[in-house]
Amino acid sequence: MFIGPIVSYAFPRPPRPPQSHQDPSYHKFVSNATQFPPEDYYDYIIVGGGTAGCPLAATLSHSYKVLVLERGGVPHGETNLMSQEGFLATLMEADTYDSPAQPFTSEDGVPNARGRVLGGSSAINAGFYSRADDDFYKKSGVYWDLRVVNQSYEWVERAIVFRPELKTWQSAVRDGLLEAGVDPYNGFSLDHTVGTKIGGSTFDSTGKRYSAADLLNYARPFNIKVAVYANVERILLASSSPYMGSRLSAIGVVYRDHTGRHHHAIVRKHGEVILSAGAIGSPQLLLLSGIGPRPYLSSWGIPVVHHLPFVGQFLFDNPRSGVSIVASIPLEHSLIQVVGITESGAYIEAASNVIPFVSPSRSIFIRTPSSPLYLTVATLMEKIIGPLSSGSLRLASTDVRVNPIVRFNYFSNPVDLKRCVNGTRKIGDILRSRSMEDFKVRNWFGGHDFRFVGPALPVDQADNHLMEDFCRRTVSTIWHYHGGCVVGKVVDGDFRVFGIDALRIVDGSTFGVSPGTNPQATLLMLGRCSVPCFGSKDVCVHNGKLLAEEGLFCVIKNDVRYGAMVCRKVKCSLFNGILCDRWNIPFPLFDLSKFPFS
Repeated sequence: MFIGPIVSYAFPRPPRPPQSHQDPSYHKFVSNATQFPPEDYYDYIIVGGGTAGCPLAATLSHSYKVLVLERGGVPHGETNLMSQEGFLATLMEADTYDSPAQPFTSEDGVPNARGRVLGGSSAINAGFYSRADDDFYKKSGVYWDLRVVNQSYEWVERAIVFRPELKTWQSAVRDGLLEAGVDPYNGFSLDHTVGTKIGGSTFDSTGKRYSAADLLNYARPFNIKVAVYANVERILLASSSPYMGSRLSAIGVVYRDHTGRHHHAIVRKHGEVILSAGAIGSPQLLLLSGIGPRPYLSSWGIPVVHHLPFVGQFLFDNPRSGVSIVASIPLEHSLIQVVGITESGAYIEAASNVIPFVSPSRSIFIRTPSSPLYLTVATLMEKIIGPLSSGSLRLASTDVRVNPIVRFNYFSNPVDLKRCVNGTRKIGDILRSRSMEDFKVRNWFGGHDFRFVGPALPVDQADNHLMEDFCRRTVSTIWHYHGGCVVGKVVDGDFRVFGIDALRIVDGSTFGVSPGTNPQATLLMLGRCSVPCFGSKDVCVHNGKLLAEEGLFCVIKNDVRYGAMVCRKVKCSLFNGILCDRWNIPFPLFDLSKFPFS
């Protein structure tokens, strides 16, 4: 890379937008864990105040006493978290124990990060918002009520989702996608539809970030407490009776504050512990609590409470590949706003970032500037759908603060590699479009070409071997890892952990596939949508008469006569010769359309 041409396109850093200093209303019920009593009682204990945990807590608080335990601090007041300009700095300044983003590197050698702040990954991500694809609902194994799903999306969108304004780079990428055949153009849309579209953003028109934490503003304040800097170390479990073969039940958690003092949070009768600690935290906490594969737990000296062989298995991360160029013109700072949804298994996205240029300390070519220079780097990237390649998670320590060891096995399934090749070829098509001409720079021979930062695409993009090698060499993460507690393996379709009462997992660890172009919208919806299934029981109803509970019956339709929120659909069965409807009826009943929004 030549220093001269790069410095020619370095610009002063643009000023950050002013930030509001007014504290959000949820701060009234957020306290440091040191201020909590040694023991207290709640209806629901939510471990993890992240993308799903915050809307879940806000919704439950309208009928129950809720405790949220968050291992990080609050995002408000953290300058890098509150604006899109701080996105890269948040990831680059991550440290082991204190930063809002906790870094980890998989055994594949790919650096990654997880949220460690109220709001979770929604407080550190690129802010893109797009609903899940239809296949996700069909294949997830979850008992979705799509009416409630849509209500939940809308609730989130009214609070924290905005239409972005496209500027130079994002507009050019939109046009380039259409020139490259990623059509039709769907305009601004939150739905997942093949073609090119503008998605939603959790950054407003001033560049201020809104995260899942802001949904806590819609909680009932006297029913909710949020403890920050609270590291949950294990789930407390007890037998339902002293007899052999009795079921285990979660009765609470043990957490430690930053001074090292332990606290016990206990659930009341009919209460539940809900893990929302993410694809890394939730399986880790199960293992540390003695829930997982018996031989593996025994090898760590962890008492086996419940043998569950697939905890930490089926862990996925969608690989990202792409190219970055130094733009020949000043560009705005933009995170993902436009997406191309192809039919070949790849999604195309883009960003432009103003980053510091670090010159050699003793450069013989240029004088070291008295103030930093900044480069505008524009990026085109692709994410594959799925993926089909899976890995696993295992403990690195019995200290919950230490990241587990993870391996994603990128491209171990050849279908994933084929999809990556399709996506990178589409990036090549975009680079050859007329829309990209303005971003080329003059080369030494009088022509114009892109000035790449990092690897360029192979010249011969028809060569499968070259393209596959590019995918393998440049593989990185788009931070959409998921799994480890997958539905059908660790939890059922109502997110209940197999074999343990009063314990659920509501987060991305339950996903066997990444929803749509970005999981953020689905996780926010999940926190809101999963509530109607809580506190429910199965009953058999025929002609309005209750015949039996916990039978093997079916739901044949939604029927408001019984006030039922239908959560599952299975085959019909006969009960004593009578064809029955299987209802899953929540107590108390939730009508999300009537929940207060403000």
